[in-house]
Amino acid sequence: MEIAPGVYVPSDALVFSFSRSGGPGGQNVNKRSTKAELRVFLADLPITPAAAGRLVASASRMVSEAGHLIITCDQNRSQERNRAECLDRLRKMVRSAIPEPRVRRKTRPTAGSQARRLEGKKRDSAIKRSRKGPGSE
Repeated sequence: MEIAPGVYVPSDALVFSFSRSGGPGGQNVNKRSTKAELRVFLADLPITPAAAGRLVASASRMVSEAGHLIITCDQNRSQERNRAECLDRLRKMVRSAIPEPRVRRKTRPTAGSQARRLEGKKRDSAIKRSRKGPGSE
């Protein structure tokens, strides 16, 4: 199963379980198991260790101590739609973790911007100085 461009996970690595939901559904909430829970062992995801670290950092509250990523969904009344929503969330999380973040390089302000800033400060100072009455120094 493809979860991101070029990232394929075997279907048996995705473990679904279903339980009763507290979401919408009226009386069906008490009768049907529509809440979907997806468990994926992070080591089973074919992504780089750096990408796995970013995935864990972004979804730290969804990662168990055993190293499983746990995604739950109970927004829909249908078990199949909740299952699809879990897969969509997994795809989004993996897609956002794969690209390497751009490194920020320090930049210095230009001479012109520094001169404009100092000129503005002098102008504001002159305005405040002109508000004082004569002999108040």
